Amino acid sequence: MTAIYKILRREEWLAAKTKGAFAGSAVDLADGYIHFSTAGQAEETARKHFAGQDDLVVLEMDAAALGPALKWAPSRGGALFPHLYATLDVRHVRAVHDAPLGANGIPLLAFLAAR
Repeated sequence: MTAIYKILRREEWLAAKTKGAFAGSAVDLADGYIHFSTAGQAEETARKHFAGQDDLVVLEMDAAALGPALKWAPSRGGALFPHLYATLDVRHVRAVHDAPLGANGIPLLAFLAAR
């Protein structure tokens, strides 16, 4: 099983839970797919795209459960990143982690240390 992660604002997650699905954040909607990161990519994603943003959560899901709509494409430095070309059904989310801001303004992904 390969875990993948989606960082987003808590209010986006709460709205998705109410609807039963997550269509994506603004950048996802603009790009035409939902951006995810692997465990090894998530901290850099938090640093690069979410610095200074508070009240974030990180959704965790099994990549295989998302089926063929999940594609792996090269991005930063040629690393393969998971992209979902579909709406995310919230039943695929197996955990939701808080990502509080650290003293340096970068969201903390402490849950990854246990992996």
